[in-house]
Amino acid sequence: MKYSYRTEGTCCQAFDIEVEDGKVKNLEFYGGCNGNLQGICSLIRGMKIEDVIDRLEGIRCGSKATSCPDQLSKALRLIQERK
Repeated sequence: MKYSYRTEGTCCQAFDIEVEDGKVKNLEFYGGCNGNLQGICSLIRGMKIEDVIDRLEGIRCGSKATSCPDQLSKALRLIQERK
């Protein structure tokens, strides 16, 4: 299933995430640091949602209270709650 998420407090404005059988199938960010976000997409593809949340939750970007990886963990939590 494919989900769209609008971020808050990051350079990236939004992302689309596709989840299948409790794993991240695909992820596409809009805006933000392109190379870093492509790396994140590549690294988490095929990972269990719970593992991605455990690794990315709480990461901050500089003095910001959140980051693109942290926003991704928040989106994945929402996806889990919907199921």
